[in-house]
Amino acid sequence: MWCALRGWWRGRPGPWTVPGQQRPPGIRALGSTGSGTRDQYSHVVVGAGSAGCVLAGRLTEDPDRRVLLLEAGPKDLYAGSKRLLWKIHMPAALVANLCDDRYNWCYHTEPQAGLDGRVLYWPRGRVWGGSSSLNAMVYVRGHAEDYNRWHREGAAGWDYEHCLPYFRKAQSHELGANKYRGGEGPLHVSRGKTRHPLHRAFLAAAQQAGYPLTEDMNGFQQEGFGWMDMTIHKGQRWSAACAYLHPALSRPNLTAKARAFVSRVLFEGPRAVGVEYTWNGQSHRAYASAEVILSGGAINSPQLLMLSGIGNADDLAGLGIPVVCHLPGVGQNLQDHLEVYVQQACTQPITLHSAQKPWRKVRIGLEWLWGYTGDGATAHLETGGFIRSQPGVPHPDIQFHFLPSQVIDHGRVPTQQEAYQVHVGTMRGTSVGWLKLRSANPRDHPVIQPNYLSTGNDIEDFRRCVRLTREIFAQKALAPFRGKELQPGSHIWSDKEIDAFVRAKADSAYHPSCTCKMGQPSDPAAVVDPQTRVLGVENLRVVDASIMPSVVSGNLNAPTIMMAEKAADIIKGQPALWDKDVPVHKPRTLATQR
Repeated sequence: MWCALRGWWRGRPGPWTVPGQQRPPGIRALGSTGSGTRDQYSHVVVGAGSAGCVLAGRLTEDPDRRVLLLEAGPKDLYAGSKRLLWKIHMPAALVANLCDDRYNWCYHTEPQAGLDGRVLYWPRGRVWGGSSSLNAMVYVRGHAEDYNRWHREGAAGWDYEHCLPYFRKAQSHELGANKYRGGEGPLHVSRGKTRHPLHRAFLAAAQQAGYPLTEDMNGFQQEGFGWMDMTIHKGQRWSAACAYLHPALSRPNLTAKARAFVSRVLFEGPRAVGVEYTWNGQSHRAYASAEVILSGGAINSPQLLMLSGIGNADDLAGLGIPVVCHLPGVGQNLQDHLEVYVQQACTQPITLHSAQKPWRKVRIGLEWLWGYTGDGATAHLETGGFIRSQPGVPHPDIQFHFLPSQVIDHGRVPTQQEAYQVHVGTMRGTSVGWLKLRSANPRDHPVIQPNYLSTGNDIEDFRRCVRLTREIFAQKALAPFRGKELQPGSHIWSDKEIDAFVRAKADSAYHPSCTCKMGQPSDPAAVVDPQTRVLGVENLRVVDASIMPSVVSGNLNAPTIMMAEKAADIIKGQPALWDKDVPVHKPRTLATQR
């Protein structure tokens, strides 16, 4: 049945082969090999992830633009039915996606000296929707000062006042529009619905520990604890593919190809003219009269630039890759969020542990398939918060995600008992890494070196993360549920012991970024300018999380979608949106932490 459905979908008429519909001039039927013809588009977008889906959707709003979107992974549905790929579209099934190489690049880092030599697993989306089809659906924008910092770091025009309108443009929040929330965008955002007693107890405990509650951590006040926004709509994951790509697929000026592996950008001198890719076992070339746009993410975009001859000239020459442009910043400035899980046994049978039993899984799955309701309709990361780690810190630098369950080894090991946990980590770490090509073979994963916990500041900050979490967990509101501490464990107290725990257990929050840094041409580390154009060449852009000058204080999906919305206006020559003098909360004093 599966093979038949796949064959039906792959064999269905494409946008240029609908009976009675003519192809625009210069575009040949996909897969044809007629002599003297070639695939010609105005724009070729590489990567149908969070940014690429936005670009495909927004650029094809202009009927004069002809866009080819290439994705190395599969489509996120077959035969138009989300039920056939329930693991992607059921919010509660997110852990299954993190371990499934059908939709996942399954990257790994180099051994990390700061983490006892451990190799860390980095899941990244390889499917329509990219990592927005795999992630935990947490919608977090970061703090206003992150974007003001970008502006100071050379990304002119990317301050908060110029980014907020694009967050709003993208969003349709179920609570309605205001000066911070959007109400008419394609990206549906909702609040948690379960109101689980452990979520309520966690928020009460945070308040008892002296932290404020915030009505909207993506609005006026990020600092504090509250209910989190999620990219879930009517009980289903609302990925960038759902929001932007699927509504655009019927347009005659969009061609979207899945399982199309791009191996290099084609150049004529310094000008990008197209890409080379493999599809259905054959090599193809597609040409762009206007621009090639890379939206492969913080790993794939710098990798493809280097494979195409853009990067450190010495490194490229050492691999036998002809140098198109010496741009040493490519692959440098790698930044990620690290986090640890503080876990507590629960004395009442109310966690998600029982949901792991086979009969409960079947029941949850059937309820979701029937009406997109029940425990399958949420990712369960419904509360969280942001705090300042110590006096003098101007805006929050620690993030919490609360989960009424426990996660072990990226979910590859089932929960062991009734327990709850907090994912806690620093938002603006000072450890910076890099990635480089492993070989000239496009199929080889690059060398990924995050350099986690390579600075004393980061080590000290993680001690604070553990101690501040314990303080919240010790409050009266959680007393009815509090069992023994499972992780780090009641025997771990000294700085040395906490440091050892962090080295042994810290893991990526899956937020790689900044490897094609946006900045001014005078910045030797910059890769793209504030218009997202790759420096030193023509007709080539990068639009994805890799162009962040520095990582934001929060999850990356919402900022990446915002960046693509803003870049789409830049590409189309539209005037930049601007919200002047938007109020943002500031602490009354920096002399205290809370």
